[in-house]
Amino acid sequence: MRVKLKPVAEQVIVITGASSGIGLATARLAAERGAKLVLVARDRDDIEQAAGQVRAMGGEAVTVVGDVADERTMQHAAEVAVERYGRIDTWVNNAGVSVYGKLEEVAMEDARRLFETNYWGMVNGSLAALPQLKRNGGALINVGSVVSDTAMPLQGHYSASKHAVKGFTDALRMELEKEGAPVSVTLIKPTAIDTPYPEHARNYMEVEPTHPPPVYAPKVVAKAVLACAERPLRDVYVGGGAKAMAAMSRWAPRLADRYKERFMFDQQRSDRPSNGEDTLFAPVPGDGRVRGSYPGHVMGSSLYTTMSLDPRGRTILRALAVGLGVAFVVGAGSLVDRTH
Repeated sequence: MRVKLKPVAEQVIVITGASSGIGLATARLAAERGAKLVLVARDRDDIEQAAGQVRAMGGEAVTVVGDVADERTMQHAAEVAVERYGRIDTWVNNAGVSVYGKLEEVAMEDARRLFETNYWGMVNGSLAALPQLKRNGGALINVGSVVSDTAMPLQGHYSASKHAVKGFTDALRMELEKEGAPVSVTLIKPTAIDTPYPEHARNYMEVEPTHPPPVYAPKVVAKAVLACAERPLRDVYVGGGAKAMAAMSRWAPRLADRYKERFMFDQQRSDRPSNGEDTLFAPVPGDGRVRGSYPGHVMGSSLYTTMSLDPRGRTILRALAVGLGVAFVVGAGSLVDRTH
């Protein structure tokens, strides 16, 4: 079944983790485009502040306070959307948190809590949204990560959780397509984004974590999310760096391992001492920011992502990928010939 999605201006959109970072950036952009919003987060003051920003822009928003790890909270969010607006057109599972530290050092209760948010929160949201999306048609958008396709040292449990998000999302998509349900299922895979994510993460290092470059602005992800709310796409990498890292991990996995072993330990460590605060088990009040504190250059756009969101651009990218693949094979063959 061909899935037909409405323009964002005509949609009711539910966003989890909407009080900061990518979630808040998406809420603002959706409000600018005329969507009606249901915003979900744990901290009452921060999510009300986010809704206030939406209303100040002339948009409509209601809030749900609660933890995505609680199945009842997600069911309640779906009920609020239907009671207030009559339907759900797009549901965005965005809430997430990380833990920085070597796997042998991270406490199991911290690892389990991370999965409760990143994986089970996404499952809870998806299952709460599906009855409404299947009834009226719509989009389910899960925010994964480039580490859905690769892995990052010092963020092993986060990487594992995003692999799980990808597995669930891909399986659900196939089941819905087989059923003929009018639901588009998309996985968004950002690279490093300048949000408060490193500051919100539980940290086992002696210094504050930071992003490895290249780093992109949250609005780049928000644009990708809303593009997928209007046009069914299977998955989208946000940032050319995400695609490059995933491709290297797929086609040259040992090279990717060596690269990350060489660079990613140092590039995830700042020169600031750890402040000991995190949002793993509870929110930090008064921290509803879109942007983080990354000190380097933050890219405000991604040519790769812009092209991948456009049908003509995707065709060009596929042709380039084939060309590069052929060049790689020919080059490798020449190298073999020269060695014999």
